[in-house]
Amino acid sequence: MRQISKYWLRGLGLEFWLPLPLIALVFWLSCSLMSAQVLSRSYGAADKLQADTQLEVYVSVNIATIKAVIDRAQGTTQLEVQTTESNLRKLEFTFPVTDTNQLESTIAQELGLSRQDVRKLVRYEITD
Repeated sequence: MRQISKYWLRGLGLEFWLPLPLIALVFWLSCSLMSAQVLSRSYGAADKLQADTQLEVYVSVNIATIKAVIDRAQGTTQLEVQTTESNLRKLEFTFPVTDTNQLESTIAQELGLSRQDVRKLVRYEITD
């Protein structure tokens, strides 16, 4: 009887198939334990995202016109800079300045121009 069942198991290939669920269970448990350990590990980020900093970008463009809308009621100036570049057509700024002399020096400093060049390019519109 023992030989018949042994030959019968070999004939069906059950000697190979019976241990497979046990091997799969061991593999699954070991992988889940390793992944749980890796995912629960804390990683210290060396470079953290800082959202409260100002980004400074220096772009050299050919400026066509500068339109400054001075709002004396709010105490701000909206600045629209038109360029001749194909990739960057317009730049927009907001300054907390309403005095034209301060505004010209601020524009010159921001755009890297001289005050004389700013005076030639800027057009003012004053709103109350």
